[in-house]
Parts: sequence; structure tokens; C-alpha cells
Amino acid sequence: MKLLIIAPEQIPVPPRAGGSVENVIHQITSRLPEGHRVTIVSLRRGYLPRKSVSGPVTNLRVPGGSKKRYLANALRRVKGLAFDLIQIDNRPGFAAAVRNAFPHTPIAVFMHSMTFASPPMTTRRKANADFRHADLIVGNSLSLQRSLMSRFPAHRSKIAYVHLGVDTAQFRPSGKRRRGGYRFLFAGRMIPRKGVPTLLRAFKIARKSVPSIRLSVAGGTGKAAYRAFLRRTARRLNVPVRFKGNLPRKRMPAFYRSGDCFVCPSQEHEAFGLVNVEAMASGLPVIASRNGGIPEIVKDGRNGFLVTRYGKPAAFAARMAELARSPELHRRLSEQARSDAERYFGWQLTAAKLMELYAERLKTASAGRRTK
Repeated sequence: MKLLIIAPEQIPVPPRAGGSVENVIHQITSRLPEGHRVTIVSLRRGYLPRKSVSGPVTNLRVPGGSKKRYLANALRRVKGLAFDLIQIDNRPGFAAAVRNAFPHTPIAVFMHSMTFASPPMTTRRKANADFRHADLIVGNSLSLQRSLMSRFPAHRSKIAYVHLGVDTAQFRPSGKRRRGGYRFLFAGRMIPRKGVPTLLRAFKIARKSVPSIRLSVAGGTGKAAYRAFLRRTARRLNVPVRFKGNLPRKRMPAFYRSGDCFVCPSQEHEAFGLVNVEAMASGLPVIASRNGGIPEIVKDGRNGFLVTRYGKPAAFAARMAELARSPELHRRLSEQARSDAERYFGWQLTAAKLMELYAERLKTASAGRRTK
């Protein structure tokens, strides 16, 4: 299959830091089953060439400036080329222009969250119209598939899902016993819905029963005021927190290995939660909010804990203290977390399932054309 992937307009593929969508594109296409070829169009940055080729993967990078300009440059760059299927990542608003440029090529929109199918990014009416240009809509979790079906019932029959994955060779347990107090970790964007204030308050409560515990927080934010607010909150609570900032992707495996347990206190719908499988692959139990696609990854009492009352810091604190006090419980959950990551969430599995889904869609489309 010859596949074209159009990335969002913000970050190149592969990303240097951040860029979860762009990282997913890079990870999946690096593990395509034999016989497939892919062209990826993404934003151009000076530190990467305009074109690079690695085996079956060709990366084309074009100027941006705005969504409209980026998309025009992307379509101009691939004009005249033929593809079996086109994948648009997380930008349903691109679908009409792509359909106009490739009227006979099947289009899949790969959604990584509801963000770009919801206000304020778009309206339900506009997103519904955009999805009409897609032959397939793919979510990254069963939860996201159900959310898309609920919001856009006219497109139910063409909405599917494929779980994301993790590089289990890169993200792995340290194999060494850590010194110092039991350390909790958080990684993610520093935005209100990720729940870092809830984590800071939970950490303070847990320290009352286990004073030796520690906390490290990694992630960036485009708003300096919010970063300052989090630091002020930590000082006001008088808790020892290491704010690591926005770490380059290559440093994330070492970050996970620096801790004992990962906490994901998301306060709003989390479509998948890639950080959770990265933490699990690193041998960390996960304490996470019971929302969105998280329960598809974190199994309560098996590889971590799910917190139902995730708006309550005390609910997280209870599980944090329980894990920190019980080496045997930690060992059991840690080993199972690694095992589950290896078994269910490898990138090779994600790539294989996605290409199977596309092959089936192409087969169905071909059969439909023959009956007309």
C-alpha cells in the first residue's frame, strides 16, 4: 500500500520535543509491515532537511505560517503523486481540501482526541461536514471511538479505533534498585485539565503518612503564568517538588527510570494517555483517573490503580501512600505493568492493526465500486 500522511501544521516529523501526534506518526511509520510505503508531509524546520528517506518512509517538510498556508504547501508538494490511501492526523478541517485535491483516493482521519472536533476549535456542524469527506475515522481508543460516534452519529459506520503503543526497548525498567525516598512522577502538558494542582495537594496529604516520598514533574506550557502558578502552589503547600521543565523526547526514558510510580490525575476526558503506557513499559505502576481511554490501559489492582473520585486529592493520596508503604504490592504491580505493556501496546502491533484496518477499508471500497 502507498500511504500519504498529512501531519498537523505545528511540529515536524520526527519531533525534537513534545509533539505527541507527530511522535505517533513517526513511531507507527517506523514499524510498517513489509510491503507498505509511506510519504509523510509535515512542517519544515531549519534543523531538518526538506526531504529525507529512510527505507519505505519518505519525509517531506513544507513551510507553514498558518493552517491554510501549510495545507496549501503540503498539497502542492504531493501534487501529481498517486496514493492508495491518505491519512490526515488530528485535523478534520483539512479533509475538504484534501478531497478536492485527491477526489478518488480514500481518506482516513486519525483522531488523537476530541479537541479538533469540538469548540472552540470548531463547531459540531463544521466537524460533521468535514467528516463527510472521510471514508474512515480512526480513534486511538475505544473511548474516543464511542465519543466520536455519540457526537457524530451520521458517521457511526465508518468510525473505528486502534490503540497506540510504546517502544518497549527504549522505555524499560532500570534493573537497578533506586536509592532515596519513594518517588512519584508526572509527565504531560502543563495545562489545567491535566490535574497537576490536584497531584500537588494529593502529594501533601500522602506525605503526612509517608514523609519520605518525593515528586518530579516534567512538561512544558505555553503560558508562563500557569507555570508560575504551579510553582507558587508547591511553595504554598510546602512540598518538595522537582519541576523538570519540557524534556526532550530522548530524555524521557531516563525520566521514567528515575521514579517508582507514575501518577496521571487528568481532570477531563483523556482519549488514550500515551504517558501511561510509557510509564508501564518502564516498570512503573500507574495511579490514574478513571476517565476516557485510561481504563483501557490501566487495570485497577493489576498494573496500577484507577481513581474514580479523581477531583479529590485525598483519593489519589490514599493510593500513593498505600504503594509507597508496600514494597511487595509495588513489585507485583510493577512487573505486571511491564508485562502488559509488552503484550498489548507495542508499536509493531499498532502499525499492523492500522494497516489491516486500511486494507479492509480499501477492499470494501473496491467491492463497492465493482457493484456500481
